[in-house]
Amino acid sequence: MGRVLQFSDVHFGCEHVHATAAALDYARGAGADLILVTGDITQRGLPAEFAAAAAWLEALPAPVFVTVGNHDVPYWDVAARLFWPWRAFERATGHPAHDHEFRHDALMVRGVTTARGWQARPNWSKGVIDLDQTRRAAEALRRAPAGALRVLACHHPLIEMIGAPMTGAVKRGEAAARIFAEAGVDLVVSGHVHVPFALPIRLADHCSYAVGCGTLSHRERGAPPSFNRIEWDVEAVTVSAVAWDGRGFADHQIWRLPRRRAEAP
Repeated sequence: MGRVLQFSDVHFGCEHVHATAAALDYARGAGADLILVTGDITQRGLPAEFAAAAAWLEALPAPVFVTVGNHDVPYWDVAARLFWPWRAFERATGHPAHDHEFRHDALMVRGVTTARGWQARPNWSKGVIDLDQTRRAAEALRRAPAGALRVLACHHPLIEMIGAPMTGAVKRGEAAARIFAEAGVDLVVSGHVHVPFALPIRLADHCSYAVGCGTLSHRERGAPPSFNRIEWDVEAVTVSAVAWDGRGFADHQIWRLPRRRAEAP
């Protein structure tokens, strides 16, 4: 019924050159309904990194949907961090940092920004989610076409994955996950932790799942470079982590997630 390819954490500046090139070839032949990129397209937010990321995104088959990550702020530019953290991202990608939306009869995706240019805690790489933006996204997804897959896209996992090499530590993440679950969102997809996963969100009486994506950079943290292929029908969503073996991509891990019965918006 549908297919999405999810890429995340390509980190141009320390990208895996062979894997990113092969990922383009894979995407061109996949016949996906959407290419979804969940943040950290650069390593330090440098102009050359944004230029390389923009060229790679432009080479992907349309439609493409890109959300912003914590590495997509100009790392050394204090003024930009304070006053216009996502200007370079928006100029390079042509995608908004806030309230981004893709709508199709069989699929709706809404983006929420969990990254910040700076914040009042020592580690600025961790996540923060605004509950007003959360409620706007949840209400929009609630009105998705009947039977459509409803996807919330952000950079940081709202619910922590046990055993992940790092945490998102998203402020208000659990509250936001509950709002999305109660709105009937099927998937909350994210990156940041550099390993793939698919877990149920057990915060409400709804069948929602958190889906995480690997990286296409040299920051693998023990896992091979990978991306996700997400396929669905009326019965289930199948998430396949497609991993690089040094020569090409092949399915590495597969999760079959039972889907709730389609409801009217």
